[in-house]
Amino acid sequence: MLRIITQWVEAQAELRRITERTHDDMAIHKEATVREILGSVREQGDEAVLHYTAEFDHITLTPEELKVSGSELDAAYQQVNKDLLNAIRLAAKQIEAFHRQRVPKSWVSFGDDEIVLGKRYTPVDRAGLYVPGGQAAYPSTVLMNAVPAKVAKVPRIVMVTPPAQGKKINPAVLVAAQEAGIQEIYRIGGAQAIGALAYGTDTIPKVDVITGPGNIYVTLAKKIVYGTVGIDSLAGPSEVLIIADSEANPVHVAADMLAQAEHDSLASAILLTTDSALARQVVTEVERQLKDHPRRTLTEKAIAHYGLVVVVESLKAAAQLSNQFAPEHLELQVSDPWALVEQIRHAGAIFLGCSTPEAVGDYLAGPNHTLPTSGAARYASALGVETFMKHSSLIQYSPTALQKVAEAIDVLATAEGLPSHANSVRLRRKDREHEEEWTKNEEQNDPKKT
Repeated sequence: MLRIITQWVEAQAELRRITERTHDDMAIHKEATVREILGSVREQGDEAVLHYTAEFDHITLTPEELKVSGSELDAAYQQVNKDLLNAIRLAAKQIEAFHRQRVPKSWVSFGDDEIVLGKRYTPVDRAGLYVPGGQAAYPSTVLMNAVPAKVAKVPRIVMVTPPAQGKKINPAVLVAAQEAGIQEIYRIGGAQAIGALAYGTDTIPKVDVITGPGNIYVTLAKKIVYGTVGIDSLAGPSEVLIIADSEANPVHVAADMLAQAEHDSLASAILLTTDSALARQVVTEVERQLKDHPRRTLTEKAIAHYGLVVVVESLKAAAQLSNQFAPEHLELQVSDPWALVEQIRHAGAIFLGCSTPEAVGDYLAGPNHTLPTSGAARYASALGVETFMKHSSLIQYSPTALQKVAEAIDVLATAEGLPSHANSVRLRRKDREHEEEWTKNEEQNDPKKT
């Protein structure tokens, strides 16, 4: 049963509780297990990867079976119906179009004092994409990770995904990967897959960046290998927060809340509304839509523990609560969403208007659906082209420009107790002064120049 809250202090406390929720599996023994797996993969490579795949996934592979074959990739197209193929292609097109607008541009500026400054962007050499698998299939996750990497022009992109029984990878996942330009795919998952990407094995290349969501073992593995490689984020349970006024349709609001709750028993679905009648209608509608829900047990658990309806006195108050929560997904189902969005400071993705359900962003609007969770939207952003790129500063000083700042650098370096720093500039300054003095004497002694 969804709870309706009308008290501000209670609403703040409940939102804080939901933000701070964690997997029970985040116990020390889980992290110890992951560290053991990663250590084994680092030392034993493919042997450890195959061992843990057999132990946890109950699938026995040989080193030759780790990589998905070309014939299996070709066959996937025969197993995907035309409507799904067209939907994958449309989504890939939309995602690529959006991310091409986000490619950071290198730049150089030329100052008046013979100083050149700039920033040069380059892609990482190798990227590893993790896609959840087994009994589930997420072609949209493939596209959201692979397309930005391709747009960033990463030279080598590899994908890992756990197989189902029979060592098979879902054909829709394989088709999505190929539509995004990914041909190098390995049938492994879990912490051992993260270890293989982070450290490299005889079969699987070491990468520079790992992206993609996974279970608690995958998340902990990404946390541990961060620093050896870059990662996109540490994804927590999914969440949606909806701000609605009297213009919102309670049937639609309820459907959007359930669309988030069906992800995971830890997913959260929150409604902030200025209309108490709408609040009651949404609670009733959620219960109605849950009755015949295919994932009722899981979804009902999420709604019971992390579902919430809060009645607020104004949209301004709703925006304040939303900013405190910093939701992964924020829907503004109000009459004037563009006015309200000006009051929003923290959200992973914002969906404006009653005709823009969060599902649009999950699949093919274009912006990435890999978003910060658990309040991380206060400081983090969605996965994008920038995730697969880094930048180098460009700095060039002429001898004249260096002379002008040499004394200040000398003073600062001396104050910090770094004499060689100071000397590296001091020597150049003296050489420049000697050169100028020599040139002056030459001009005075040369009759042709007087």
